[in-house]
Amino acid sequence: MITVDGRQMDLHIENFENLEQLLVKVVEGDALQDRVVTDVYVNNEAFSEIYPHQAEDIESNAIESVEIKTMDSKEMAVNITRELYKVIRIMENGAKEVAELFRKADDSEGLDLFQDLLDVTRDFFGMVGVLRSEFSLDEHEILNNAVEELSNLFSEMVEVTENEDWILLSDLLEYEYIPAVVRWKNVVAKLREDLRDAN
Repeated sequence: MITVDGRQMDLHIENFENLEQLLVKVVEGDALQDRVVTDVYVNNEAFSEIYPHQAEDIESNAIESVEIKTMDSKEMAVNITRELYKVIRIMENGAKEVAELFRKADDSEGLDLFQDLLDVTRDFFGMVGVLRSEFSLDEHEILNNAVEELSNLFSEMVEVTENEDWILLSDLLEYEYIPAVVRWKNVVAKLREDLRDAN
C-alpha cells in the first residue's frame, strides 16, 4: 500500500522494481503539486538515504507499505525563515567569540571557530538561495542588497584571513559583519511577511 498524507494512491508496489522507481513515480504525479516531502516511511520505519540512490537498492518484494508525508511548500518556506532567525543568532554570537579570541591572540582556537563561522555563513546563503529560487524572490530589493552586503564582507574576510591579519579580521567581524548579520533579522521578517501573504 502506498499513501501520501494518509490518502491511498492508485499505485501498486509490485509494479515497480525498487523503492526509487516508486518514489520517482509519486513525485512526478499530481499528488505532490506545491508540496515538499518531509518524511518517507517504508514498512512503518523512517527512511532516508545514507548514500545517493540508496532507494534503488531496496527491491519492491521487500516492501509492504510506503507512507509519504508532505508539507505545503509555502508553509515550508515560512519554517525555513524561522530557522534563518536561529542561524542569524548563531552567526552573531560566533562572530563575537571569534573576534574575542583573535584579540586575545588565541589564533588557533580563533581560526577553528572562524572556519565554523564560514561554514554556517555558507549554509545560511544556501537556505536563502532555496527561498529565492523556489519562491521567485529575485525581485526583492531588500533581500538582494542584504545578500550583496554579506557576500562582499564574506569575500573580504577570506582575503584578510589569507593575509593573516587577525586584528583587521576582528574589526571586520565586530564592526561590519555583526551589524550586517543583525540587519538580516529585518530582511527575514519581511520575507516571512511576504510568504505569509502569498499563502
